[in-house]
Order: sequence, then C-alpha cells, then structure tokens
Amino acid sequence: MATRTARTAWNGTLMEGKGQVELTSSGTGTFDVSFPRRTAEKAEGVTSPEELIAAAHSSCYAMAFSGELGKVGGTPEQVEIGADVTVVPDPAGGIRISTVALTVRGYASGVDEAAFTAAAEAAKAGCPVSKALTGVDEITLDVTFEG
Repeated sequence: MATRTARTAWNGTLMEGKGQVELTSSGTGTFDVSFPRRTAEKAEGVTSPEELIAAAHSSCYAMAFSGELGKVGGTPEQVEIGADVTVVPDPAGGIRISTVALTVRGYASGVDEAAFTAAAEAAKAGCPVSKALTGVDEITLDVTFEG
C-alpha cells in the first residue's frame, strides 16, 4: 500500500500569516492557505484544511460507492458526490469540524433505487476517510436516485 505526502510552508502569526500547502506525492498543485480565510464565509481563492478534507472525503466516498455498487451488480453511469465540511467554535478552545454532509446524486445501471441506496449506506460505513473522521459529531448522507 502507498503513503501519500503533503507539505505546508507557513510564515507569520495565526491571524496575519499565510502558507502554501503542496500536494507533494502527486505534484498536482500548491494552494494558498490562511486562517482568516479558513473561517470566513468566502474563501476568496484560498483553500483550507476543511476544503481539502471535503475533497478527500468526496473522492474516497465515490470510490467506495463504486465498489459497493459493483458488489451488487451495478455500474455507476452518472454519479456526483458532494461533501460539505462545517467548522464551528470548539467550547474547549479553537475550532472543530462539527459535521460532514455527504450527498449522492445519480444513477447506476443494473440496480434499482433500493440497491443504490443500500450501496450508498455501505460506502459511508466502509470509506476509509469516513472511518478516519469518526471524531466528527455527525456525518450525514443524502441520496437521490435519478434512474
């Protein structure tokens, strides 16, 4: 199995500093990060750990869902996975991730709505990123079968 690596270079204080996170293993990109943009309503071209977690969760979940559909004879034809990661103040200090809302929209050949939904639930339980996020208060799943 593989190890994936990212690296962040940071300069300055929490509130006035900024950094760049680099996806080192793949070499696919370097992205600006800052704490004020992390907690602001608008990101304004700056990413955050929570957005990166959302990207990781939606892509991991899509793979897990595809695998679960395959187990029951389905093939994803058009599926879109969304992940919304919400940050709130932590009563113990700082901030924390309170919820992750997964959405699944689409259809797959070879399965009906019940099998599609069951595969979606199984993917939520089996996705490695879902497992890694067990400290999050709530991970919800909203499934819409469009077949």
